[in-house]
Amino acid sequence: MGVVLEGKSKTFATRAEVLIIGAGACGTIAALAANERGAEVLILERDAKPTGNTSLSGGQIPAAGTRLQHAAGLLDDTPELLHQDILAKAHGECDHAIARRIADEAAKTVEWLVDRYKLPLSCVLDFQYPGHSRPHMHASPSRYGAELLTVLVAAVEAEGIPIAGSATATDLFADAEGKSAGRIQGVRVKRPDGAAEEIGCDALILACNGFGGNKTMLARHIPEAVDLFYEGHTGNQGDAVIWGEALGASIKDMGSFQGHGAVATPHGMHLAWATVTEGGYHVNAEGRRFSNENAGYSEQALKVHKQAGKVAWAIWDARGEEIALRQHSHALAQESGAVKRYDSAGAMAKAIGCDAKVLERTVREVEALAAGKGKDAFGRDFARKPPLKAPYLMAKIMGALTHTQGGLEIDTAMRVLRKDGTPFPNLFAGGGAARGLSGPADWGYLSGSGLLMATNTGRLAGEAAAKLVKVS
Repeated sequence: MGVVLEGKSKTFATRAEVLIIGAGACGTIAALAANERGAEVLILERDAKPTGNTSLSGGQIPAAGTRLQHAAGLLDDTPELLHQDILAKAHGECDHAIARRIADEAAKTVEWLVDRYKLPLSCVLDFQYPGHSRPHMHASPSRYGAELLTVLVAAVEAEGIPIAGSATATDLFADAEGKSAGRIQGVRVKRPDGAAEEIGCDALILACNGFGGNKTMLARHIPEAVDLFYEGHTGNQGDAVIWGEALGASIKDMGSFQGHGAVATPHGMHLAWATVTEGGYHVNAEGRRFSNENAGYSEQALKVHKQAGKVAWAIWDARGEEIALRQHSHALAQESGAVKRYDSAGAMAKAIGCDAKVLERTVREVEALAAGKGKDAFGRDFARKPPLKAPYLMAKIMGALTHTQGGLEIDTAMRVLRKDGTPFPNLFAGGGAARGLSGPADWGYLSGSGLLMATNTGRLAGEAAAKLVKVS
């Protein structure tokens, strides 16, 4: 896999004006946007049928100031608030111009997808993720990304846009020198039977996610996450970064990733974060809390991973469970038997195998904090929610890696940038292939940022690529 540099223009038997690698949310939305503007589009997809991280996600897209929010009675959310939330979560260590562009475009993207392509989104008002100053989330009915991807793929097919399945892009062809140096001419594609074909293009959009499925790249860039349970798509092998490095592209924030700190083990299904936001908490094998669980589900992954046995236990109650069950992954965890019900702290302690007195002390301490008594050693404010009430719900959990956040540096037109800051002539990137909004580490991930980037960079890259090929 790599980049084939051609000294002169190469000829291809098959061509597309806009070629897209990856048929997740980013790729399908890019295709719809480019198609609307009159470009001939072809999508290349590694799998026989589109799946990827979109279909494994919670199907929730942040946006601010949407018509859907106004209809639901939420009138005070604005793009500026979303922009500030992104910057605050990343400690200001992300690309501010990209954060500004994405925050400003999110409402337009959501409304366009709902109005034009009937994407089944509604506002999430029953709980609020850490770091969200307003309820920014717009979600599918069961908060399941597969619902969204099914609609997006159907929309692509209805528009007559071809998706070439079981087509793994292995190499890019690019001009080697002169004024057109770095211009992408096309790609080489490998089929399951070993056959290869070459497809030319006028513009290329990389929508092939990150490198979460590549242990070698994880060991190089995020060694602390290499042993985390990987709940993303195994096809995320870092293709975009590998090609970018060969081309001399700027690559940023490679140590950044989205984790999840409450994946039921050994079931491999993550619990909805309402188990935490509604007053729940995590304890280790000794029955003690070890972190501010509500700082964010991404950074909680490594905190859980550092506990004895690399596991912990999530504790919540019926109030949190009512909200949590609205999320598909949590309902699956419940159905699989991962969630157990206990009448007392003593019964939970027996299940964990810890000293009952230690866990009972933890339960009492959290109840006192929820009643406004005392100050949490980890800096969490429990007083915003009522104390948990028995019967308690509990699940054994592990930390997980969901997807990487580092990648190709892009400008506000979604063009991939060289190390000197200049854009490649016809190369665009979005979603997990591009540098995300999270800054350099796991703590910068604002809930929903994966689909926030995928949907908006997809639309904007599709629009920009179509404009380029129609002008040229």
